Amino acid sequence: MKRIHSIDITRGIVMIIMALDHVRDLMHVNSISQSPTNLDTTTPFLFFTRWITYLCAPIFVFLAGSSAFISLKRENDIEATKKHLFKRGLSLIILEFTIVNFGLYFDPGFHTLLFEVIASTGFGLIILSLLIRVPAKRIGFIGLGILCLHNLAPLVPFSENSLLKTILIPFFSSASFPVFSGKVFIVGYPPIPWLGILFLGYAVGHFFEIPEHRRNQLFKKMGIIFIVSFIILRFINFYGDSAPWASQQKLSLSIMSFLNITKYPPSLLFCLATLGILFFILAYSENFNNKIKSISSVYGKVPLFYFIVHFYLVHLVTITMLFLQGSHWEQLEFSSGTFGRPKGIESGLPLWEVYIIWISVVALLYRPCVWFGKYKYEKKFWWLKYF
Repeated sequence: MKRIHSIDITRGIVMIIMALDHVRDLMHVNSISQSPTNLDTTTPFLFFTRWITYLCAPIFVFLAGSSAFISLKRENDIEATKKHLFKRGLSLIILEFTIVNFGLYFDPGFHTLLFEVIASTGFGLIILSLLIRVPAKRIGFIGLGILCLHNLAPLVPFSENSLLKTILIPFFSSASFPVFSGKVFIVGYPPIPWLGILFLGYAVGHFFEIPEHRRNQLFKKMGIIFIVSFIILRFINFYGDSAPWASQQKLSLSIMSFLNITKYPPSLLFCLATLGILFFILAYSENFNNKIKSISSVYGKVPLFYFIVHFYLVHLVTITMLFLQGSHWEQLEFSSGTFGRPKGIESGLPLWEVYIIWISVVALLYRPCVWFGKYKYEKKFWWLKYF
């Protein structure tokens, strides 16, 4: 199978958007103390700055599943694909707890071990490698079942202190555990719900084998089904998300309440909304402006490289900001999960400046991504397959 441009374009778009969320997380003046989706304190600008980035993780994981299917069809070797997916999954988990965690916190003591999207994707690829002989359609139905039913997990009547609950709940819900003295293990991306997204992406990978026009029609239909399902279920307000919406005094707040869906873990409504938008992007991506397609594809072809490098760049810019705002090195907090920002000292940027930093970071990474994409294409070293 030839390279699928719509995947590169779509993945590139969400990687660009992703950087906005991480710049906001590390640098916005209120990011440490306030949630951007708290209707009591947020603004529409801040809320939708956060909401648009909801697209990133589910699309990243979904397309990882689709890419695994495409890889299987391209190699036409089940055993080789199985080994590759297992090794890639394991490498992503190792990468999460080393290079990615350090890039996020700059904490050499690793006081916070964070299980996030890279590790969750790695877990999914390992499970997928073990099921590689199962028909893709069946895997897709398993994934759809996980998305529809995992919200029921908290209702399972475990006894409060049961060992089974302690073991299983982190697979379905966010959790944190002390592991050593002064260290904590946080499950930010519980692997089972994200496994459902990856499985669904794997099954939909079959769509990329069919002619483009028919494929795009299917994506449009799926986008409509997902978005309409989201609107109906959200309006009914009975199932699909742990946070029900409520009518507010202002229309803008009512809209934000309606859209205030749960990412940790990704609820059914979260998946319907974000994946519905994904299907529309895939359906129309080839019709985008040529400049948009060209630029976004640069990032989409090297997503893991971009992901790692952008974290380090954003964090270095954050530390530079702290120095410019009067903080000294000994005041910086790297072990407390505040990305270096000192407690009790006001720091950070207003949201409009966050946007300027975001655009600058993405622009600065364009040439390195062009270089790495070319290097990856020309050199063919075995380790480059993991990027």
